[in-house]
Amino acid sequence: MAFESLSERFQEAFKKLRGKGKLNEEDVREALKEIRRALLEADVNFTVAKDFIKRVQEKAVGEEVFGSLNASQTVIKIVRDELTELLGGTQSRLTVSSKPPTVLMLAGLQGAGKTTTAAKLAKHLKQKGKSPLLVAADVYRPAAITQLEVLGNELNIPVYKEENCQDPVGIVSRAVPYATAHLCDTVIIDTAGRLHINEVLMDELIHIKETVHPHEILLVVDAMTGQDAVTAASAFDAALGIDGLIMTKLDGDARGGAALSIKAVTGKPIKFIGVSEKTDGLEEFHPHRYASRILDLGDVETIIEKAQAAFDEESLAKMKKTMRSGAYTLENFLQQLQSLRKMGSMSSLLGLMPGIGKYKKELDKVDLDGKEFKQPEAIILSMTTAERTSPNPKLLIKDSRKRRIAKGSGTRVQDVNRLLKQFTEIQKMMKQAKKMQGNKKRHSFLPKFPF
Repeated sequence: MAFESLSERFQEAFKKLRGKGKLNEEDVREALKEIRRALLEADVNFTVAKDFIKRVQEKAVGEEVFGSLNASQTVIKIVRDELTELLGGTQSRLTVSSKPPTVLMLAGLQGAGKTTTAAKLAKHLKQKGKSPLLVAADVYRPAAITQLEVLGNELNIPVYKEENCQDPVGIVSRAVPYATAHLCDTVIIDTAGRLHINEVLMDELIHIKETVHPHEILLVVDAMTGQDAVTAASAFDAALGIDGLIMTKLDGDARGGAALSIKAVTGKPIKFIGVSEKTDGLEEFHPHRYASRILDLGDVETIIEKAQAAFDEESLAKMKKTMRSGAYTLENFLQQLQSLRKMGSMSSLLGLMPGIGKYKKELDKVDLDGKEFKQPEAIILSMTTAERTSPNPKLLIKDSRKRRIAKGSGTRVQDVNRLLKQFTEIQKMMKQAKKMQGNKKRHSFLPKFPF
């Protein structure tokens, strides 16, 4: 994962400061030497790394300990604040036109993932209540139009294309009025890329820009290419004038140097990041959240957002009703497991928890790639309706039923027993919550539950 090595090196540097009451110049200098090496090894631009260290040192030397924080925590706070600024300071949102449609133009080199990113962006905006139209303007790369069309069909998002037309400027000029006529409030243009920057590529992009006047030009860059991504961003901005960046493949083994350098070098913010190959693998970029992740301080805000997306209002209402009634069944449990799967694998969620870095070696030994939900789901789906909806499944599901369920789910009887035991414990918790809910009316000092 991106930033993993950088995060580990930062933790090593901070260890050297533990146990000190007040920072002196020598303490800070030694720790910052380690941080500087870590930044350069992560492929951060040399000048950017140098300026970063200088700012941290100026703020840290002679700094008093903040309240109950110790010296190492003081430096962590300073580094986190500076990392946040380095990554852009605040979240940069997309410009939305007051008169639809909003036109978003995607540009970038071939291989950066523009076409897939266009579809991911369309899905993201659709989930936000927008009505996007994808425009297939890459007429050169074989199968580019087909790829966009397949993704559009998968996501139920319309795709504008013109068969046997080799004029991308003409295609785009006709796509915008088409969007207006079909009530699409956002146009996402997938332009052609090249293996390297050349005059032909830039001329075409400039003509598209002059024709449709996009509200945002977003450059798609590959995080795996390191400082080459920063160089490409500078060249595109100089010739075309970009408004922001979408950085792909941050879920791979990219060292993260491009993400930490690109805003400082180009002045343009990262607006989205690609975190998986799936169509939902696009996230809005929040500098302060990523700064916290790098320092192993966690990202609870992202966990909350994932939970809100996975548990819609209807499912939450059903959950509250179930908890009030106390009639919690395996069917309810199954529905909640399926909602949790929408949040991603357990490993990705644990990666957002504060302090998880210290347990990395132990977690690497455990397979947490989404499979932790599959076995209990398979077991419950192998049950009959009566078994899944029984208020006391342990009494109903005897040995012969357990053998049938285990066979049907490809598991062992021991696995079925373990699930039933875990479910019984959850049922007890639900009943205790219901009891406390009833006691609220008699004891005003008890905490208020949100159900």
